[in-house]
Amino acid sequence: MPQNINQPSNQIRLTNVSLVRLKKGKKRFEIACYKNKVLEYRSGVETDLDNVLQIPSVFLSVSKGQTAPTQDLAKAFGPKTPVNDIIMEILKKGEMQVGEKERHAQLERVHNEVIDIVAGKLVDPRSKRVYTTGMIEKALDQLSSQGGAAHKPDESKGSGTATPTNGEAGKEKAKELPTWTGVVTTKSAKSQALDAMKALIAWQPIPVSRARMRLRVTCPSNILKQAVKMPTKKEAQDESEDGESEKSSGTVKDRILSYVEQVEAQETVGQEWEVVGFVEPGAFRLLGEFVGSETKGRGRVEVLDMAITHEGD
Repeated sequence: MPQNINQPSNQIRLTNVSLVRLKKGKKRFEIACYKNKVLEYRSGVETDLDNVLQIPSVFLSVSKGQTAPTQDLAKAFGPKTPVNDIIMEILKKGEMQVGEKERHAQLERVHNEVIDIVAGKLVDPRSKRVYTTGMIEKALDQLSSQGGAAHKPDESKGSGTATPTNGEAGKEKAKELPTWTGVVTTKSAKSQALDAMKALIAWQPIPVSRARMRLRVTCPSNILKQAVKMPTKKEAQDESEDGESEKSSGTVKDRILSYVEQVEAQETVGQEWEVVGFVEPGAFRLLGEFVGSETKGRGRVEVLDMAITHEGD
C-alpha cells in the first residue's frame, strides 16, 4: 500500500539557487538567492530584495530545506532584530556559494581580465613593445607552477666563491620578493593584475618592465634656476647602505628633468616653461609632489597617456 510521507513544516525545497552563507553565534545561516543577483545587489545595480531572494527566509540548510528556528536567530543576531535585517546582513557580509560550472566561468572571466590588464601595462624593456596575452599567460603559468616564483639566477654562483652567509642572505631576499600563485575569485581583477605585474617584474620569467607614462609638466619660468638638492641614485632607490644620504646641488629644472626618462619636447611660452616626456610610473608621484611644493601650486603635472607601448609588427 502506498504510504503518505509527511514533510516537516520547517522544510522548504528549493532548486536552481545561489547560496549566501554567514557563520554567526556558532551557527551557519543561509539564504537562497537567484543566480547572478547577489553580485548585482552588492554592486548597487539591483536594489529590490524581491528580485534577489527566492524566498524571504533564513535557513540552516537550503539543500535540506531546513529553516532557521526563531531562537537560533535571536541568539545570533539579537532578540529584537527583524528577519529582514538579518537577511540583509547575510546578503552583504556572507560568503556566496556557486556551482562548479558557475565557479569555473567566473574564474575564467577574472583570469582573462587579469591577463588583459597585465598585457596592456607591461612591455619588453628593450624594444618597448607589448607582449601578446598568450606570452603573458605562459609567464604567469610558469610562476604559479613553481610555487609563485620562477627560478632567478644567483649571481653569486658565477665565481664559485660565495660564502654560506651570502647564500642564506640571497634566500632571505628571495622570500621577500612578490610571488604569484594564480587567479582567485575573491579579489578584484585590478588588484590581482597589480600583484601579477609585481611578480613578473621581480622574477623576470620573460624580460618585462612597466610601460612608461607620457606627461606634460608646466612650471613658472622664473623659478627654474632656483637651487635645490638633487637626490643621488641610491637615495632614489632608498638610502645608501651606510645610512648616509649625500645630495648634489642642482636647479628646479634639473630636478624635474631627472624624473623624465626621455624628453619629447620642451619650450618656454610667456612666463611658463613646459616639458613633455616619458616617465616611469613609480616616479609619477614623486614628480607631482616636487612640482607642487616647489611651485606652491602654480606648476602642474598632466597625464597625456597612462601607458605608452609599441604594438608588435
